[in-house]
Amino acid sequence: MMIEYLVLISCLGFLAFLIPGRHRKYAAIVGWVFIVLFLFATLPEYFAENNFLYPVMAALSVPFLYITIKHLLADDLRVHYLSRAAAIAFLIYFPFAIDDYTQINGLGTWLIGLVVGQVVWLLQLFNYPVTLDAWNIIARHGFRVEIILACTGIQSIAIMLGVAAAVPTTTRQKIYAFLLVAPTIYILNLFRNVFVIMAYTGQWFPYYPDIAGNGEIGYESFFWAHNVIAEMLALVLLILIAYGLFTLIPRLGTFAEELFELYYGEIVAAFGKGGNRGPGPAPAPAEPGADQPAPDVRDEPAKNPDAGS
Repeated sequence: MMIEYLVLISCLGFLAFLIPGRHRKYAAIVGWVFIVLFLFATLPEYFAENNFLYPVMAALSVPFLYITIKHLLADDLRVHYLSRAAAIAFLIYFPFAIDDYTQINGLGTWLIGLVVGQVVWLLQLFNYPVTLDAWNIIARHGFRVEIILACTGIQSIAIMLGVAAAVPTTTRQKIYAFLLVAPTIYILNLFRNVFVIMAYTGQWFPYYPDIAGNGEIGYESFFWAHNVIAEMLALVLLILIAYGLFTLIPRLGTFAEELFELYYGEIVAAFGKGGNRGPGPAPAPAEPGADQPAPDVRDEPAKNPDAGS
């Protein structure tokens, strides 16, 4: 449970960043520090699942955090916009995640139940009958898959909507960005869950147990379906959605280029091959609120087809 509180503190930091005042850069630093701590705190879980994408992200987050803090303290507008993207993402995500910190079944529980019902319906549509071992556990052939909040797509939706809100936009751009991001990710994530469940419970990929196995019977199929195929397809999808956002919001594409130049320039400078290639630090606006966008069962452990799309 302590791990979840790292996310909560990060969330509170980013939400405080949205409140105008001199504290904003320090609030953003709190947000970034604790989200990086969360990545490292969850490493044992991902290593147990043979998932190496998130450990790589954790390793890369260290230089990212250093560069981000350095430029936040310098009032660089680029990292100001980046922090705003993270803050808006948390603003969208937190109402669904608050169930983890209370005894109340709120939006998160509702969303999980909605996804479970729709996934079961799709499986039946594909003539692949399953049973429910619990309200959020789908079973077949003795293998079980647990649907948790990370399996609903809400994290990816929040992140991409946060990205869309990083720079000032018009009302029309906000509406089009939402229509591009939310329905697309939600619907494709349903099919992602269907694929993982069918592949795992049907044992489609029982290959290379030395690489994919973790000692559990049949885990190899879950590894290849969830940790490799679904993750790669989700990455491709997010890249395509980002391209669509850059088309809808040209300033966002320019912002992405500026961020790349900033972080790449800092990394190159750290290895003594040159200086910061990006434009110099730009001061953050004193009152950014005015231009800020609105926000037969065998007892096998259940698997979580978590957050991909």
